[in-house]
Amino acid sequence: MIQFEDTQVIQQLGKHRGGYFYVTLDASIVNQFENKRLTRFLCTLDHGLTFQCGLNHLGDGNFFIILGGQRLKQVGKKRGDAIHFKVVEDPNPLGVDMPEVLTVLLEQDEILNAAFEKLSMGKKRHVIHSILKIKNVDKQVHKAIAMIELHTKK
Repeated sequence: MIQFEDTQVIQQLGKHRGGYFYVTLDASIVNQFENKRLTRFLCTLDHGLTFQCGLNHLGDGNFFIILGGQRLKQVGKKRGDAIHFKVVEDPNPLGVDMPEVLTVLLEQDEILNAAFEKLSMGKKRHVIHSILKIKNVDKQVHKAIAMIELHTKK
């Protein structure tokens, strides 16, 4: 399994680009992974905190991983600090855990499942992240159905 480890200074994008805290991955590293820029990763910060992530374009042909302010607080780091990180390919090709409510819904509805399977990985993740924001199970089901149907009409 390919992995990459490095220690870098935590950088921050300008406010016009989101203000995200990040570390960089050169294109030469990214291209070693089977799915290249579409690879989903497990990123471990300072040998402790591990999270699922994807890549974002820096605009110069290279990529970055968003670290997130909450994650930096968890490892006691801030912009300008050195941080060790390791990335390995996420064994889950979707790159996020499937919520139980969506799993059950797709098992019960073959047509909806077929529509969901036709979605791109990014659209599947969008559906998942959107329904995870909702606490009520019935509302999660309705939101999932509406989003899958919306994405398949495009």
